[in-house]
Amino acid sequence: MRSTRGKQRIELSDIVFRADPRSGDRAEVGRLARATGFFSLEEVAVAVELIETRLEKGGDSGYHFIFAERSGQMVGYACFGPIPCTLAGYDLYWIVVLDEFRGKGLGKRLLARTENVIAAAGGTRVYVETSCRGQYEPTRAFYERCGYRLEAVLKDYYAPGEDKAIYLKVLVGERTPERAGECERNGMQGSGDLGTAP
Repeated sequence: MRSTRGKQRIELSDIVFRADPRSGDRAEVGRLARATGFFSLEEVAVAVELIETRLEKGGDSGYHFIFAERSGQMVGYACFGPIPCTLAGYDLYWIVVLDEFRGKGLGKRLLARTENVIAAAGGTRVYVETSCRGQYEPTRAFYERCGYRLEAVLKDYYAPGEDKAIYLKVLVGERTPERAGECERNGMQGSGDLGTAP
């Protein structure tokens, strides 16, 4: 048996979710994005720019967030929004989880809450774009486990030899029963309310 002395046990029951951005979220979003080690400085700047745009323009910005906090500290977030000129399509722009919370179900809970908010707003299709680099294999596997299917690969999109993968999940449709939040229902129950989710 391994000793847990000196290690803080992480309990997802301690997580609180909220949807309304606050001014302090700029720094927290930047901190989380940098801490992953996945994103370039330019990508971190884009993550911060999206929260700034939301704070300036509110819901009219087209960017929506779900934040996960533990003891008042942000430990994860998702950013998503409707795709202009589509009937019911949404992009999932970012889903970021602090390293020590990876593999514990927090990403699934954030994704399930995001899907529920999208479905409540009338969205039926969620698109995710990610890199095909080996570093992103766990990311692609995560989306596939949560019911997303690979729709397209754009060769050399980010750089020579670095393709872009586009994933899709249909939340409702003729052949697909209600699937919003299926990842959470399949073993990961959430706590805390957003107020905007059904």
